[in-house]
Amino acid sequence: MKHRKLKITELNRISAEEFKQAEKLPLVVVLDNIRSLHNIGSVFRTSDAFRIECIYLCGITATPPHPEMHKTALGAEFTVDWKYVNNAVEVVNNLRKEGYVVFSVEQAENSIMLDDLTLEKNKRYAVVLGNEVKGVQQEVIEHSDGCIEIPQYGTKHSLNVSVTAGIVIWDLFKKLK
Repeated sequence: MKHRKLKITELNRISAEEFKQAEKLPLVVVLDNIRSLHNIGSVFRTSDAFRIECIYLCGITATPPHPEMHKTALGAEFTVDWKYVNNAVEVVNNLRKEGYVVFSVEQAENSIMLDDLTLEKNKRYAVVLGNEVKGVQQEVIEHSDGCIEIPQYGTKHSLNVSVTAGIVIWDLFKKLK
């Protein structure tokens, strides 16, 4: 079987207006103190691909529009809803009050390995991704419903935050769809 690469016109992508109206995955992403504009842009692009409800940008995390963010977001910063709230603990508490189950993505005591995570299709979820060096703040973890951890088998103890976001969002998308 031969494989011909599809042209962009053959991908049947929806417009930005159609995206805004489309049903979203019951998932919110919280970026807390993400310093890299490229990482932020990458999370926007992944969030667009899987129709995430909203991204909360917290702490030092930059907000659109920004040319460096646009290099990786490629316009997703204009399609995915986002809000800036300085304090991630406040966001986590508000999401929980609204009925979201909130997981911090962190290596922690009693964390749930991503491949062992079971989700209920009638619930809404949020995932918190932390700083590239320090991870998710302990106070944010304490206000979350639990922690998700990606199993790793190499010599390194962490993954890039945008890679982590891609893995977690894809896994939750599969579990919620």
